[in-house]
Formats: sequence, C-alpha cells, structure tokens
Amino acid sequence: MHFAPVPEYQVFPTREKPLKPYVAAVRATAGTRELIRRVEPHAVVVDILTVAASLAAQAERRPWATLVPHVLPVGGEGLPPYSIGAVPPRTRLGARMWSGVRPLLRAGEEQGRRELNGARIRVGLEPLESANGGISSELAIVATFPQLEYPRDRLRPGVRVTGPLLWEQPYGDVDLPPGDDPLILVAPSTAQDPDHRLLRAALEGLAGEPVRVLATWNRRVPPRPLPEPPNARLVEWVSYARTMPRCAAVICHAGHGTVVRALASGIPVVACPFAGDQAENAARVRWSGVGVSLPRRFQTPHGVRLAVRRLLAEPSCVRRAGELKAWGDVNPGAVRAAEEVEALAAAPGARSIRA
Repeated sequence: MHFAPVPEYQVFPTREKPLKPYVAAVRATAGTRELIRRVEPHAVVVDILTVAASLAAQAERRPWATLVPHVLPVGGEGLPPYSIGAVPPRTRLGARMWSGVRPLLRAGEEQGRRELNGARIRVGLEPLESANGGISSELAIVATFPQLEYPRDRLRPGVRVTGPLLWEQPYGDVDLPPGDDPLILVAPSTAQDPDHRLLRAALEGLAGEPVRVLATWNRRVPPRPLPEPPNARLVEWVSYARTMPRCAAVICHAGHGTVVRALASGIPVVACPFAGDQAENAARVRWSGVGVSLPRRFQTPHGVRLAVRRLLAEPSCVRRAGELKAWGDVNPGAVRAAEEVEALAAAPGARSIRA
C-alpha cells in the first residue's frame, strides 16, 4: 500500500477562504487527475464527501466507486426525509404524507444537481439529468448493517450494503469498575457536545444504580470537573473493540461508527443524538429494535437513568443486537467491500473505459 498527498480544499467557505465548495472542488480536481494518471489505477474508490476525487476519476475515465460509511443518505417514496430522525410510517396514510413532502425536497435536490453539473462542465464532463450524481451508479458501497436500512421499492443502480467497515486506533485495556453488576459504557462523540452534557448526565443519572459505569471523555478536556460516583470509572480514552463485548449497554451520541461497533459486539444502544446525522442513526436504532433513543431535550440524569433501566429490562433489544452480531460474523464488511471493488476493477466494461 502506498500513500500520496492529495489536494485539500475548504468545504465550507470562510472569510479567509471564501471559495464556494464546488469552486474549490474544481480546483482540487486538477491535482487529483494528475495523481490518477501517475498511478494508473484499475478503479478509484471515493468517499461520498470527496467531490474532487469523484470528478477526477470520471474525467480520467476510470471505473469509480462511492464509499458511504453510514446508512444510505437518499430518500425514497413513502419514506421520511433523510437526517430528520423519523422512522418509516406504519400506515398507508403515513406513507402518503411523506410522499406529499417529496416535492418540497426536490427543490433542494435540484439546486444540488445544478451546482454539481456546473462543476462537471468545468472539468469537461457531461451534465447529469438525475439528482444524487455524487454517488456512483457503477458501485456504491454502503458500509452499514442491512438491518439498519429502511425498506425501499428499489435501490439505486450499483448499491451494495456490505456491512460496517470497522477501524479504531490501537489502545490497550483499561481498569473496569469493580464488581459484578452490568457494565455500562458511556462513549460520547469526539466532535459534538463540547460541554460534555451527555457524559455528565450519565454519570449523575447512573450513580446509585445497580450497574457499573465506564465513561470516557475522549481526550477532550471537560470545561469543569465531572462527577465520579463510586460505581463509575472515568478515563481519557478506551478501546471499543476490547471493551464493548464486556458491556450490557452502550450510551452514545449515535455516531454511526460507535453504533455499529456496539452492534457488531452484540450490545444494545442508548442513542442520544446531538447534531449532524446522529438523529437519523438514533431513529434506525429505535426502528430496528437494537436499542432505545433519547431526544436531546431528555438527555438529563433522570432521562438517561430511565433509558438504561428500560433497555436492561427489554430482552428483545439484547436478542436483536445479538442477531446483528451473528450476521456480521459471517458477513465481514471489509471482505465484502473488497470483493465488490475487485469485481469493479476486473469487469470487462472497466477495461474498455480505460482503453
């Protein structure tokens, strides 16, 4: 494996770097094209947010795949809009209601299509008629559990739900709180909740409960001291892969990586969304029966305590999380994703494109 520097660009404009995202992406495309010419790849795999790399791959006529490291962020007929944290309707009336919202969303999709097409034209590519052109129709690797994906009438061409792609920084074991009570891991986001509101609520809310609490502040220094009740241990960092299999539940902000790591360990989740796609992930946790979700307004000591009590008293969540672990054990996401990329690179159509 070889690594090469690639052009960086500011995704969101600032006063110091006022370029709009697609203008910056067009500039970065040129350098990425040079890298592709030098490497001569049989296929290019591009993160869903990396617009410049996808444009460069297409401009150089290389087979390209989109890596979606979370649930598929595309709406569907009768489904709620992505990211608002709603679950699929249970009735035909509900489905018709969400279908009625679709025209309101198409204005935003059309704006995105126009902006992307403007960038495509500037790098010598044909404009696209459909929305979501930033996702490859040749291969889109959706790196999540299929059990977290809402049912759809049809998927986009090339979509493959492979299972999660798990990775973490190597880290050793940490001392657990003593005793035999169920172990609860509090695993907050590394990017959201700078005041550690959820961490504080969990420590206060679970003090005195018949559980042990392992909580990490993820090397983000709290603005004020955190409580450390007798049944809890507070650490700066923890290996999820080493720790989660020993837990009875995981409390987190519902970042996709933390959620699927817990489920890959067979552990149910208390999903406490804060921002970004976390509300969507929390909705998938609730809908698929692998845990409970706690809206932000209820992320208080009392709310966390009740959520943990409910989860520990609900054997179906433990059973369902175990089913996802069993599926992942025989369907390793990394292997399945690699096989899909190899098939893309070896396809006869790929050879004709390069020729």
